[in-house]
Amino acid sequence: MKVGFARTTGRARGTSHERGFTLIELIIATALLLILTSMVIPFARFEIKRQKEHELREALWTMRDAIDRHKDAADRGAFQIKVDSQGYPPDLESLVKGVDVAGKKVRFLRRIPKDPMTGKDEWGERSMQDEPDSESWGGQNVFDVFSKSDGTALDGTKYKDW
Repeated sequence: MKVGFARTTGRARGTSHERGFTLIELIIATALLLILTSMVIPFARFEIKRQKEHELREALWTMRDAIDRHKDAADRGAFQIKVDSQGYPPDLESLVKGVDVAGKKVRFLRRIPKDPMTGKDEWGERSMQDEPDSESWGGQNVFDVFSKSDGTALDGTKYKDW
């Protein structure tokens, strides 16, 4: 008579346990994933808008600084200006093209930055002769720039008022 030992796995014989997920587990996991995703999307949109606002502030600061440096150089007599320009540049493109100062080309901007809110390199411009809240440019000179976007910032202000 042979005596053998049977290996036991702790399972009852005749039952089969396959590994994997049940339909209920998959539905619950998908529901949790949808809930987490719906919580992350508004935060991501907020961060994207905040980043664009930061880019807008930088672009406006860069252009306004270039306008001020042009005005300072004109006030020092570094180059000739039009009589009615008061030392401000005639347009934004002239800040990129530059002016001749003692036979040397001086540029105030490398390029006109894009407005992150509109995606274009078109900006609203004001001259010294325009009203402070004017949205149309008189064309005499460029005293200030603003965004042409009608959007509202996270702080509730309009981008064109920045």
